[in-house]
Amino acid sequence: MLSDGTIIALATPSGIGAIGIIRLSGPEAFELTKINFRSKSKKSWDKISYKTSVLGDFIIKNEFIDEILITKFKGPYSYTGEDVIEISCHGSSYIQQRIITRYLDQGVKAAKAGEFTLRAYLNKKMDLSHAEAVADLIASETASAHQLAIQQIRGGFSKKMKGLRKELINFKALIELELDFSEEEVEFANIDKLKSLLNELYKNINNLKESFSYGNVIKNGIPIAIAGKPNVGKSSLLNALFDEEKAIVSNIPGTTRDAIEDTLVIKGILFRFIDTAGLRETKDLVEAIGVKKSFEKVSKASILIYLYQRDSNPKEIANEIRKLKHKSLKVFVVENKIDNFNYNFSFSLAKKISSELNKEIDITQLGISSKNPESLISLQEHLVNEVNNIKSNAGIIIHNIRHYNALKSALEAIVLIQEGIDKNLPGDLLSIELKEAIYHIASITGNIDNDQDILGAIFSQFCIGK
Repeated sequence: MLSDGTIIALATPSGIGAIGIIRLSGPEAFELTKINFRSKSKKSWDKISYKTSVLGDFIIKNEFIDEILITKFKGPYSYTGEDVIEISCHGSSYIQQRIITRYLDQGVKAAKAGEFTLRAYLNKKMDLSHAEAVADLIASETASAHQLAIQQIRGGFSKKMKGLRKELINFKALIELELDFSEEEVEFANIDKLKSLLNELYKNINNLKESFSYGNVIKNGIPIAIAGKPNVGKSSLLNALFDEEKAIVSNIPGTTRDAIEDTLVIKGILFRFIDTAGLRETKDLVEAIGVKKSFEKVSKASILIYLYQRDSNPKEIANEIRKLKHKSLKVFVVENKIDNFNYNFSFSLAKKISSELNKEIDITQLGISSKNPESLISLQEHLVNEVNNIKSNAGIIIHNIRHYNALKSALEAIVLIQEGIDKNLPGDLLSIELKEAIYHIASITGNIDNDQDILGAIFSQFCIGK
């Protein structure tokens, strides 16, 4: 994965633009740039200050290539911890190619995906979770995704992981001390204290693991399924939210036969709206497949907007919501077409629906008109508030599948330790599972011997210039 020596890559997107930035890192970055650079101020290379941009010409064997700005970063006070040069040139792909090719001809190697950040990690400029957050920050497209990445970059998550690892190591030390002095019958911690420590560790790790359901949807978009009987206005709602014709609208029941999806950012949060086929019994084979797919889409959604209209049967609505509901689903029961009734929401009908559900499912009820964008503001605010409420109760949030799997494995090891203590298993067996738990927690920040497969999988997802 890691190249020896000095590496180079274009750090800005390829294509024509005002400027392009080329980055070098490694022991020869300064010396080779000295050969190719002529300062406009005639200042000698050694007199150019670090972290200061200097204007000059890039020359290849007396041929002028471009007027550039170079910035020197002396290791270890650089992003990678090595000597780093950043060249700002004009955005011509020809100019960028000539500059990069010149360095390649001088023996510099083309950087692999994520190699600059990998070097930063290996040179202890950041831990592994911090490095992954850099990639998430680059990929963030909304304010909420940006906030998650910033939270991780600032080190709150790393600090939590290091604290948990320390607690597990201390626990392991207690177990092994008991083991070493078992013949003398010296007790360093009673069983109740050990159980209490384990329970607290389990609680802390499990809270982090459970936050993944929120963090993952924030990163990839909150999936919202729009469901209900045919002709209640599901496609009209989708079109109104996006202010364009995403779905075909018709008064013929069963028009929507496949799920239609698209993403929308509301107040910095990415939502994935899914318009589903109308829920009803049908002999039409294609429509029946669409109805089945509707249930599948709802089963993967975080929020359900169940749409109905004034002439709907409260009992039927309640029964369908029961069929659609799953553990992590928040349900919005929304009356559509209230424009037909002077924009008056039927509280009496809403109360009947709530009564039919008998408080077994927590629902949010409101009325809208897909024909009036202003009436959708309340629905949008409810959706944003729902996400923010989850966020405010979550504390540190994880959104990386690798972190989730590591926490899950650590929890499984802790459960085995808890069971082992209850069964009075010897300390050496408990110590094995403790070692497993410590490994999985440490793997999140990289406080383990470097696993090339893990590093390769992580850093290959980065862009080349990072």
